[in-house]
This record gives sequence, structure tokens and C-alpha cells, in this order.
Amino acid sequence: MPFIPHTEADVQQMLAAIGAPSIEALFDEIPEALRGASLEKIPSGLSEMAVSRLMRERARQDGGALNFIGAGAYEHHIPAAVWEIATRGEFYSAYTPYQAEASQGTLQLLYEYQTMICSLTGMEVSNASMYDGASALGEALLMALRVNKQNASGRVLMPQAVNPLYREVVAATTPAQGVQPIAVAYDPASGQTALDALKAHGGSAPTAVVIQQPNFFGVLEDVDAITDWAHAQNALLVAVVNPVSLALLKAPGQWGAKGADIVCGDGQPLGAPLSSGGPYFGFLTSRMAHVREMPGRIIGRTVDLEGKTGYTLTLQAREQHIRRAKAKSNICTNQGLLVTAATIHMSLLGAQGLAQVASSCLRNTAQLTQQLTAIAGVTRVFSAPGFHEVVLRLNRPVAGVLAALAEADIFGGYDLSERYPELGNALLVCATETKTEGDLARYAQALTAVLQQQA
Repeated sequence: MPFIPHTEADVQQMLAAIGAPSIEALFDEIPEALRGASLEKIPSGLSEMAVSRLMRERARQDGGALNFIGAGAYEHHIPAAVWEIATRGEFYSAYTPYQAEASQGTLQLLYEYQTMICSLTGMEVSNASMYDGASALGEALLMALRVNKQNASGRVLMPQAVNPLYREVVAATTPAQGVQPIAVAYDPASGQTALDALKAHGGSAPTAVVIQQPNFFGVLEDVDAITDWAHAQNALLVAVVNPVSLALLKAPGQWGAKGADIVCGDGQPLGAPLSSGGPYFGFLTSRMAHVREMPGRIIGRTVDLEGKTGYTLTLQAREQHIRRAKAKSNICTNQGLLVTAATIHMSLLGAQGLAQVASSCLRNTAQLTQQLTAIAGVTRVFSAPGFHEVVLRLNRPVAGVLAALAEADIFGGYDLSERYPELGNALLVCATETKTEGDLARYAQALTAVLQQQA
């Protein structure tokens, strides 16, 4: 971004124009005791050439490690056209499209995004995005609490196989408004959420039941049975899904006899780079019957007086637009740029391309599992089918193995021992379509060498 600094003469001219003797005088109403001390550890300014060199050196520190970590953020190929288009000025610098007459391009893109997400999830209405998958789940549960007047207890059956970071965000953001997450165990043999564990809460009038598909272990849940059981309890079924997996798996809107009620997740796999943890974006869809309890904003299509198609902000259930106490959510913005990239990404891939990506992920993970479990001291933990992640158990602590793999420029997976100590030395590994047969073989060879060295 261009930056032209003011000269000392410019500063003095501006101060003279407003009648201030100095910059410090502009802040004289702030007591001295409250003013910050000098920033002694901030270095002096550098020249443009020196800054460019420093940033190149910092960029090289990222390295080019082979990545097998998933756990909610996934390395996918992003066509070059995605961000070339998304960073055009029309999209990159555009603000919230309050003025429909000046924002038809942005509004149409958001409308197309909503259509695509509804097609993937099998639901009837989508908002124009959330911050990320974790906050989207929190908002989905608050929405469920507003919708489900019959079971208004706030009790939410939350499987332990749901992403633990999502569960932490829910625990931090929703209890003050009445949500009470209740842990539900997973089956230690299959890795699936145990239906019997859910049935233990039968008759407790839960407001909602959460199910993640695939779950945090990469395991596919029995979503039809769980959805039907939730509806038999007059609870809403809230689904957390990976959008890429939906190119192959049954859409949540088709689960069980009636389908899911609210569907959310993280859109990061759709064109957002890992980028050291963000920014990403969340999505949220539901049945049309619940649309007025949906947080965020919704874009609609209409016609003008001449019969021409136009797009506009149809619903804006945010505190900026209605009384704070009546707002459906206090999320004050959306991840518009990431949604732009996701829409372009899905448009370029199409349904067939997205299915090919999902199939490649499935195939690569199966091959990686086969190669790694052939190594002495490595076994597969769960028996149920999965998508593009799998849990493996090592015959020694995972942290040391991952550290040794990192020295060989391989990020070997996610250590589950801290959040799931009952699994022992468990490692969650992921292989997306970006991995070649050579990459899989390199990982297997490196893991073999590490385990032999540490024997």
C-alpha cells in the first residue's frame, strides 16, 4: 500500500491551522499518569531497501515444509485466478454494501455465494458469512435457542468428537445467553459419537444436538440415526460440516427423515490459504422457517421498476441496524473478502472439480494410512470410515516424534495427547489433494527413520 509521510513543515503548517503549539498539546486532556511510556524496544525506521530485505528474510523463515496437519484448517490447492480476481480494486477495497445502487457487483457475488453454500448443504437459506467456523457454531446454538420454544432449556448435547477449539469457543461465548453444553462420549472403537450415549439424555428436553461430519478425528458419523433421534426429542439438529466433503457426502439437508435444522462450518477449505491461522470465514445455513432468527446479513434478489434484476440487503439482524436488545447477533461485520475468494474458487472448480478434490483427499489419506500403519509401532486407532484425516497411535510420545519430523521439514500431524489423553500417544494426520505419491513415501520413510532412531 503506498504511503507518503508528512514532512516537518507539513506538520507545523497543520498545527498552525488548528492553533495547536505541538502534537503533544493535542492530547493534553489525557493525564500524564495514563500516557504510555516511550517504546524503547521499537527500532528506528529503515529505508525501503532495508525493509524489503528484512521482509524477504522473514519470508524465507517460513520454509517449505511438507504439511500433514489438518485439525480444522486444511492445505488445498488454490487456483492462481482466485486471488488475482479477489484482490481487484472492485472487491478488495469495497466496504459493506449499504448503498445497493453503488454495490450491485458485491451484492450479486454475495447472493451467488449464498446460493452455492445452500446447494452444498442442502438447506434453504444462507447468511453472508460469519467470522469463522467456531464462532459460527456458537451463533448457530444461540439461534437454536431462539428458535426452539418447545425445548427452551438451553441444554445442548455436544459430542466430544466435535473440534475441541469449537467447543472452547462455544463455552466462552454462549453460556451467558443460556446455552448449556453437555458432553457426549464417542465410541473408543469406532471413533463415532455413540448413539447410546445420546440416548442416555433421552427425555431431558435438549434444545439442540450438535454433530460434526466428518468429526474431529476424520471419522464419518451415523448422521441419519442421530438426526432422527434429535428430532424425536423435539431438539434441533445443528450440523458442523467440511464444505469440501459435501462434494461426496450426503448434504445435511438430507440427513434422516427431515434433515438438519441449522448447518455451519468453516469456509477456509474454499480458497483461503492457511496463512498462519487466518483470516478465514464461517458459513451458516438453515431452513427458511428460521430465517428471521439468523444472525448477520442476507442478500436478496429483486426487480426494479423497469423489471431489471437487482440485489439488495434483505435482512440485517445486526445491532447496527436495529435496537441492540433486539439484535440477533453482535457480530458487526463479515469476512467479505474471504467470501469473495470462496465464491470465485467454487465457480472455477464447479461441482465436478470439487468432487475431484474430495476424491483425491480420500484416496491420498487411504494410501498414507496404509503406508504408515505398515511401520512397526504405528497402528490405526478407529475402525469407522473417514474422510481425509485419520488417527494413528505411536509406540512413544508424539511430541518428540513430531519435533524430529520437523527437523526433516515435515509437519507430521496434530498431537491429540493433550486434548484426548485417553487415546494415549495419538496422532491426527491429514492428506489433501496437494500430496503426491512421492510426498506420502517421503513421510513414511521419515517416520520409519525417526522411530528407529528413538527406539
